[in-house]
Amino acid sequence: MDSRDPRVLLEDWLAGSILRPTTQHTYRIEVTSWLDWCDSRRVDVWDIGIEHVARWSYDRYLRPHLGTRTFDQPEDLAALADERPDVARAHDKRITAVTQYYMAATHAGAIGAAPDLTMLRSGIDRDALPPKRLDPMERAVFLTCIGMWGRQEARHYLRDRLIAYLLLEELRPAEVTRVDMRHLYDLQDGTWDVRAPDDFENVGKKFTLHPLTVTGLKMYLPHRPRPAEGVHALILGQGGHPVNTRYPNMLIRQIASTHPLLAQRTPPVTADTVAHTGFWDTPDT
Repeated sequence: MDSRDPRVLLEDWLAGSILRPTTQHTYRIEVTSWLDWCDSRRVDVWDIGIEHVARWSYDRYLRPHLGTRTFDQPEDLAALADERPDVARAHDKRITAVTQYYMAATHAGAIGAAPDLTMLRSGIDRDALPPKRLDPMERAVFLTCIGMWGRQEARHYLRDRLIAYLLLEELRPAEVTRVDMRHLYDLQDGTWDVRAPDDFENVGKKFTLHPLTVTGLKMYLPHRPRPAEGVHALILGQGGHPVNTRYPNMLIRQIASTHPLLAQRTPPVTADTVAHTGFWDTPDT
């Protein structure tokens, strides 16, 4: 196969995938639209950034739904998710298709690393169904995806891994964004406790962290961004400020999209799904 021919790679990837036929059909439509846009704009498919994918999404799909917004900041996606959740869900599915295509291109050697498109997700659940726990096989695959999430996938991959582990501790997505360094306790015996403040900044429930989470925490702390003045959040984003409350869901959707078993799951894998799953099954009582 000619791994540098974008359209040949698309067909070879779909033919060799374990995606359902309906999903293959949808992905072919979405990725072909992306490749056509690149051709029309003379954009090198193998040398693109998140801004190119954002422009394609806006030009071909989102312009009629964003009004005066130009789709160049997270607030635009937040507004879309609030005002047109159906459009936001279709957009997220489109980003999943392009993400998987570039993951396949990475594995085929066409590019060195797939672009990080996490911030192009609206963070809205694709289905309005209650979260459905991952089954044991899905959880095993998800843990593998976390372990494979590295520097090629995202600049702040250590932070992203820790977010995923904290969700598996059964912290809710919003609680993960509010974990406070002042309520993180090293018990000096290999275990750590954490309390996640609630919406009113009350100190919340205590969680004793799983060894995988402790390892992820120790790996992240030396690389934690310098916090902005007065900021004590453990999980930091741009400029040393806490990450947006939608970020955990965008991230989990991005991580899940790297494996076909999870990417095509219905209901989709969301941050709430992971938080409801936990590290272990609780025996029936």
